[in-house]
Amino acid sequence: MKVVQGKGVPLGRLASFAAKEALKGEEISIINCNEVIITGNYKSTKENFDTKRSRVGSGQRGPKHSATTEKIVKRAIRGMLPNAREGRGRIALKKIKCYSKVPKELEKEKVIEIPTSKKIKYSLVKEFTK
Repeated sequence: MKVVQGKGVPLGRLASFAAKEALKGEEISIINCNEVIITGNYKSTKENFDTKRSRVGSGQRGPKHSATTEKIVKRAIRGMLPNAREGRGRIALKKIKCYSKVPKELEKEKVIEIPTSKKIKYSLVKEFTK
């Protein structure tokens, strides 16, 4: 099992790393999902999240976009997987767990830090949750 630190890592970079490792067959746990960053203009990113959440399909069917930090990160990872609804993408998605804090069972595990570059404009994922 690999435990990945999400604090200060861009969302796309974290999602692609987790997707690649899950497709290899590794179990991935991502901690501190509320500290993951989204690069770019805050205003346009906020508008994008709000329009996705306000738009719901007919009746009780989707697409529904969640407002919790763990589900935002997991949905980004799902977008990096090949056909996450069936086949090997679905198997890989089941191997990924996301946590907003460090759970007790993962405190003693070795944590992987993903290297990041200089960030110009960014905002935290927790700013887009309700």
